[in-house]
Amino acid sequence: MWRLSRSIIRPTSITFRLATVGRVEALGAGSRRLPPCLSWPENGLRRFGSASRIYQEAVAAADTSADTVPVALSAKTGLDFAKALPVVCPGCGALSQTVEPDAPGFYRPKQRRAKKLQRQQEDAIYQQAMARLAPSDGVQPGVKALEQPEQPEETPTICNRCHDLLYQSKGHSILHPAMESIRDIIESSPHRYNHIYHVLDAADFPMSLIPNLMTSLELPRLRTQNRRSKARSFVNGRVADVSFIIARSDLLAPQKEQVDRMMPQLQEILRDALGRSGRRVRLGNVKCVSAKRGWWTPMVKQEIWRRGGAGWVVGKVNVGKSALFEVVFPKGKSQTGVEDARIKALREAGSTDEEIENARVANEVFDGARSVILPDPVSRDAGLEALNEPLKTAIEDQQDAQDALFPNEHREFDQEEILEDDDDGDDSSELLPPAQPETQYPQMPVVSALPGTTASPIRIPYGNGRGELIDLPGIQRSSLETHVRPEHRSSLVMKSRVVPEQHTIKPGGSLLIGGIIRITPKTEDLIFLACPFTPLRPHVSSTQKANAIQTGTQEDGTAYTGSVENIATDAAKSRMRSAGTFRLEWDVTKIRAGPVTDKTAGKQKAENLPYIVYGADILIEGVGWVELTCQVRNRRQSLITDATSAHVSADGERQADSRPEVEVFTPKGKFIGVRRPLNAWLAGGPKKVAKHKERSRPRATISMHRRREGGR
Repeated sequence: MWRLSRSIIRPTSITFRLATVGRVEALGAGSRRLPPCLSWPENGLRRFGSASRIYQEAVAAADTSADTVPVALSAKTGLDFAKALPVVCPGCGALSQTVEPDAPGFYRPKQRRAKKLQRQQEDAIYQQAMARLAPSDGVQPGVKALEQPEQPEETPTICNRCHDLLYQSKGHSILHPAMESIRDIIESSPHRYNHIYHVLDAADFPMSLIPNLMTSLELPRLRTQNRRSKARSFVNGRVADVSFIIARSDLLAPQKEQVDRMMPQLQEILRDALGRSGRRVRLGNVKCVSAKRGWWTPMVKQEIWRRGGAGWVVGKVNVGKSALFEVVFPKGKSQTGVEDARIKALREAGSTDEEIENARVANEVFDGARSVILPDPVSRDAGLEALNEPLKTAIEDQQDAQDALFPNEHREFDQEEILEDDDDGDDSSELLPPAQPETQYPQMPVVSALPGTTASPIRIPYGNGRGELIDLPGIQRSSLETHVRPEHRSSLVMKSRVVPEQHTIKPGGSLLIGGIIRITPKTEDLIFLACPFTPLRPHVSSTQKANAIQTGTQEDGTAYTGSVENIATDAAKSRMRSAGTFRLEWDVTKIRAGPVTDKTAGKQKAENLPYIVYGADILIEGVGWVELTCQVRNRRQSLITDATSAHVSADGERQADSRPEVEVFTPKGKFIGVRRPLNAWLAGGPKKVAKHKERSRPRATISMHRRREGGR
């Protein structure tokens, strides 16, 4: 119950009442009704037991001033709103605009300022009402003046497209740039020291690799295993190194140590993907990180800070570039911000001006000593320029003397050179958008599962000009998204680690992944084990039924009406083609044999076992992978050979070289790859049940039955 006293007016009660009155009068079309909480019957007792004149004057004041406040707080014009916007959207990097609602970087003035104007109107109504209530000779006893709280600094707003992606999970992709556009952007870098971070996705590694990255960007070749190979090479007066970062590594195994043990296998897989040029590459620049779990991200952040210059984040769409950007960006390392924070802490602690000045001088001395002991690339260039300053001065004096003797000799050449320099500057400024203002904790790019969220390069500087990290738009990659119904497209992205079940594919059977991908064994009389690491639902059935589920039609031409779901569109069901036959050619007997080959158990060598286990990982681009294994008989040759058995031994060699094969069917026969197995099921499969839990309760003995019946 709201109460008002004759002598004391409670500001908390008047705030709600007057704000309500102002809102009703502002939104109503000439209505003069009081809100329900302030109305009372005419002939009866009033709802509140006070007929205070001050209260009636307060209501009247709010009633008369409600129509004038919105006029005083009128919205800014469209031009003023456009001037207040940031140059580029900090979420997607698109240039800010108020013209095209469907284009990236669009800002809607009314939607962004609706709540702000409403708060301003309510505050103004309350202040005017309190000014009318205050007596002319001063503040009324018992009424405390309310201090306006300090308004916090508004964070940079994001455009409507980024807002919809963050809070409503809806939006549209942009046109993805080509490698030539990425090359032109990197060539326009204003920094001498550049480092390219090629981000790869662990879900379908290495299908997200850009094979022609080095040649397309005209970068120096990777460092080989030759001990005389250079660690750093200059091209056109600049340095451009490359590091491979495997993002989302938490999808491979549940623990960081298990992923670290996979690093040799990941390097060999990357070496195979690089082709002939990657056979002798060192690959010491491969990092396996996880932005979600924080695995190895502090090390990458420290390397970015140590290198300085420009760091370019390059990769295909939906590989985790923006999420990695947010984690590895060196926040809070701007020396100016750190110094201001220290001085602010000293002032809050009550330190004197002399102590604050001493702290500032100590910081300057420490920064100078650190720059001498640990010079960074920026300071190193500044030092070289300082050393070469006398030489430059002497050359300029000599040039001035020659110009005085021959005034018209170099004038035309100098003007042409100046024009060429101006043209070059204009080209570089057009390719790279302006950088954001440097702050301690800047606004990070928007992270979304939509392919092509980043519309333009996002430049965020750090370290008082030490360097900047640039998030580039993703390069186009093939995806199953166009062949999947819209309601199931969000299920294609593996957002967390999958703990799969091991499925058995018997002869004559096939494995379906989401009803859209079918894996059929080609080798007869063999049993395959499949572990699907995908967010899609697997299903094992006969090959005939699996073909009917995938295509939507049975052998007799009738439509399939079963209960197994197929997420493909109607057009994609008629485009199912063979993506190829893949061979399980990697020997995983030693890993899969279990305790038989263990040094502390069976102590058997894998080559002496009567069987061989082959394995391979079937990759689904942008979705995940399926781990396949198959056990075959080890056909060893006889030790005694003669002329009559030469032909038989040759057949035996051909049989020994045979590997199990599977055929994969997808829409248009695309989106499939193969790699050597990571054996992720052994590391991240279902947990083993303890011995005391897997034992069932034993059957009751005969003596127990007799005791229950009352006998002995």
